[in-house]
Amino acid sequence: MTTAFEATPSGRTPSPIEPLPHQLLTVLAQHRMATTHQLHELLRPGTARQTLSAPLNKLRRDGLVDYTVLPQSNRTRAWFLTPEGARLTKDSPALRGRPPYPINSATAASCKTPHTLTVLRTHLAFVADARRRGDEHGHLDWTPEVSHPLSDGEKIIPDAVMHYTLNHGTERTKLRAFVEVDRATMSSERLATKLIDYARLWSYEPQAVGRPRPRQPAPAGAVWLRWYPVFPRVLFVLTGASRYVLGNRISDLQAMVAEHPLVGTLARHVPMGAAILEDLEDQAPTGSVWVPLAGGDPRPWTEL
Repeated sequence: MTTAFEATPSGRTPSPIEPLPHQLLTVLAQHRMATTHQLHELLRPGTARQTLSAPLNKLRRDGLVDYTVLPQSNRTRAWFLTPEGARLTKDSPALRGRPPYPINSATAASCKTPHTLTVLRTHLAFVADARRRGDEHGHLDWTPEVSHPLSDGEKIIPDAVMHYTLNHGTERTKLRAFVEVDRATMSSERLATKLIDYARLWSYEPQAVGRPRPRQPAPAGAVWLRWYPVFPRVLFVLTGASRYVLGNRISDLQAMVAEHPLVGTLARHVPMGAAILEDLEDQAPTGSVWVPLAGGDPRPWTEL
């Protein structure tokens, strides 16, 4: 069940060559959960909303998807795969390598809804910007919760790994980013310590038993080279509090870069920035809305 694409004047959108029900199952397997509106914006922007209603209801009658009604939302539905839907999509070529963390019950959905939908909301801001600019970033270019090993048996799991291709005429530039979506539900200090984990991932090289660990900077055999030719950018997207509170949280991220030696070393090699989600939606991710964590004026995420 692979997904074909067709070029349009506004960028790249999912092609109707693949049946819409297949695309809906793939998206729900990839993103775990999505509202009807989010599915519409991701797969069939510019069409009548009823375009998705019939196939979604048919998939529900077939026992492949279900939904939970969001509280205080005018009965907005958030869709997810049933166990049978998860089983059906498990071996899809389009999802090869995808971590198997399905949400397949209303109870599980209600627990994960706020964060999962906010992460997808962030993705949609990048998707809309890519279409407007003619860049390449589609519904399968954003993978939530990808686990990466750290030393001592620990791991780091970004909220999403993003793949994005900038198109400059005949030139194409491939970019990647680890995305952390913060809804101000954890302490600012705990948020900032995530930078230490990214610095550990950047520098972590598995060692044979009995061999000493080399010191920084990151060695040529760093573990992240298994998946990425270049260490992805680190992007923090903040929402869920006043602009004053979110500004303080961004300042705490900058302080971690300034005060922690390993994080400071990472910042000299890897672009890192923070932005407010509402600014991404209002001005686009390629607007000057990203605060560089190493210091400097706001700029597009592509220029961090």
